[in-house]
Amino acid sequence: MTITINQSPAADRLLRLPEVLKKVPVGRASWWKGIKDGRYPAAIKLGPRTSAWRASDIDKLIASL
Repeated sequence: MTITINQSPAADRLLRLPEVLKKVPVGRASWWKGIKDGRYPAAIKLGPRTSAWRASDIDKLIASL
């Protein structure tokens, strides 16, 4: 039995901060403050010093702006 999920490959992609900031034109400090304040989506921790965001979360953010 095979289960398929109907999501585009782009929605599953993880974006690192430079890619996110190209899509959402704010500075690094403003981005991190926005996460702390709840305006921007939380990061997914990939390691102790590595964070990423789901492309679908960033697309939803852009659509809401």
